[in-house]
Amino acid sequence: MKKILLTFAVFGLLLMSAPVMAKPAGTHGTNGEVSGKSVGAAALSLFIWPGIGQAVNKNENKKNITHAVLGLTGIFRIWSCYDALVDRKGGVWENRI
Repeated sequence: MKKILLTFAVFGLLLMSAPVMAKPAGTHGTNGEVSGKSVGAAALSLFIWPGIGQAVNKNENKKNITHAVLGLTGIFRIWSCYDALVDRKGGVWENRI
């Protein structure tokens, strides 16, 4: 029960800071707009699997696959969640990350 509450608390904090994070352009790639769809994609990336959020945002297949494979590492879920939240196009490593 504690783990679930902690997960929702972290996700809530992430959502509260989303408009602040989404405005400036990233150093790699360009941020889109935070929308209901991107919030749902971020939730899928965080709770289910990172590649799903990228697919919902209609990114290229090579980016979707890279996020799914790197999702095997626990920390990459957080980055993929942010990437899906701001609907970022492009990125590092030939626009995959």
